[in-house]
Amino acid sequence: MAITATDNYFDDFEVGALFEHSRGRTVTEMDNVLLTLMVMNTAQGHFNEEFMAGTKFGKRIVFGGITASMIIGLASQDTAENAIAELKLDKVRFSTPVFHGDTLYAFTEVLDAWPDGIRADAGIVRFRHYGVNQRDQVVFEGERTVLIKRRLHEVETPST
Repeated sequence: MAITATDNYFDDFEVGALFEHSRGRTVTEMDNVLLTLMVMNTAQGHFNEEFMAGTKFGKRIVFGGITASMIIGLASQDTAENAIAELKLDKVRFSTPVFHGDTLYAFTEVLDAWPDGIRADAGIVRFRHYGVNQRDQVVFEGERTVLIKRRLHEVETPST
């Protein structure tokens, strides 16, 4: 039995392909407060309820780094299982705030794919990831470039 999927090697990604990833993820208060403070983000909008009550949002907002990580994480089963290296994260945009209790869903478009000029066992794929909340509002968009293994160079492990 394979540990990873059989359809997410470099050879499988076609420019223009669209993915609706199978899982959603509800953002919890713990996700936001713990990770925001762990990375030493001192913006009160992420952990001070009283302060945020007086703003146009009316409540705490989730740190964008968490939103981006969740969307890319939701996409990773389809786009990162055979990744060798993360090369670039670019054109990141947060268009709608995320709040505790929002559920996020991820989508991916393959923008480009080309053979790696150095490694024969891999190719480079550029993805556009985006995420929506339960109200279908786009909350995150970004482009991610990844070095991904080719299928032909995968070494099979003998079964015992």
